[in-house]
Amino acid sequence: MSFSLILLAAGNSHRFKSKIGKPYQKLAGKSLIEINLHKALQFKQIKKIIIVYNKKDLKKVKSLKLKNVKLIAGGKTRQQSTLKALEHLINQKSISNVLIHDVARPNFSKKLFSQILKNMKNSRAVIPKIKIQDAIKQVIDSSKEEYILGKNRDNLFLTQTPQAFNLKEIYKLHQSNASKYKDDDISLYMDLNKVKFIEGEKNNFKITDHSDFVNLKNIYKSKLSLGIGFDVHRLVPKKKLYLAGLKIKSKLGTLGHSDGDPVLHSIIDAVLGACKMGDIGKMFSDKNKKFKNIRSTILLKQVISKIKSSGYFINNIDINIITETPKIQKFKNEMINNISKLCEISKNQINIKGKTTEKLGVIGKEKAIACEVITSVIKYD
Repeated sequence: MSFSLILLAAGNSHRFKSKIGKPYQKLAGKSLIEINLHKALQFKQIKKIIIVYNKKDLKKVKSLKLKNVKLIAGGKTRQQSTLKALEHLINQKSISNVLIHDVARPNFSKKLFSQILKNMKNSRAVIPKIKIQDAIKQVIDSSKEEYILGKNRDNLFLTQTPQAFNLKEIYKLHQSNASKYKDDDISLYMDLNKVKFIEGEKNNFKITDHSDFVNLKNIYKSKLSLGIGFDVHRLVPKKKLYLAGLKIKSKLGTLGHSDGDPVLHSIIDAVLGACKMGDIGKMFSDKNKKFKNIRSTILLKQVISKIKSSGYFINNIDINIITETPKIQKFKNEMINNISKLCEISKNQINIKGKTTEKLGVIGKEKAIACEVITSVIKYD
């Protein structure tokens, strides 16, 4: 089955009360838009993605430099925004189903997403829901302080997104029942017997105000783990010196099986350690001839791809390069920029420090160069 994903990010975020709208709030250097996309793109059934954005946020959404997505300016209401995206999809023969999702719910799990897709095989619409556990009261007339106390909650529930629909059906409902639209797309269905409800997730809550975002941050902090990496190489004449993926002009270079880049090797070890995925020697054995003289940039890209496919993102990288020569300061900014691109994180998530051993030991005698790295990662799912 093929699906398109409509990611709704066109709201005004009035209740969030921040200069930065909810779609562009960041966790571990990733905006809520990017977090949602990363999760969805792990599913091969997703063939097309549409982001519906607020017109005033055009520069912001373009600054994310998103690949393989269609940007559509939203309407005045959620219903109008959704319909604009559906109108773009309706004539595309390769798409039979659509997922409609609020950018303000980035904490859905792979399990929930998978269950929604699976249940669409025998359904016209699939909606996650959760039971209401708090006591329910209904206001009749607030001016007279009239209420219904102890309202029965057995037949009440909360719906969540992502919500899945047959594309043609939900498009027709948006055209014919637009006046009945309330809060989400399931409100367009007059006959709920056509809808498959599945169990949602408590942690898949909607970020409405800033306290919700704080709660989300706390959830992600609980998923944070640390890793340590270390590498040391001999410095010898007539060898190239690579640091952080950059070729450094130097009279001495590193001796190693690959290109001998101690910075990238340490990052690889730290990241793999934080994700509990072994180490560089296990993933890229020096006994394997195909890694002989290979650029460490290639190895790091493979590691980043591996951890992303498992739901991990790098939170920060702190690097100590220990050497007498070359002096690190003049290369620092260029190194940070290159690591940022390789690890797909922002530059402000990276810190580099140049250290010496005060002329002590083999490093002090310019016979070796070392690097140590501490990194933290967050598992989004």
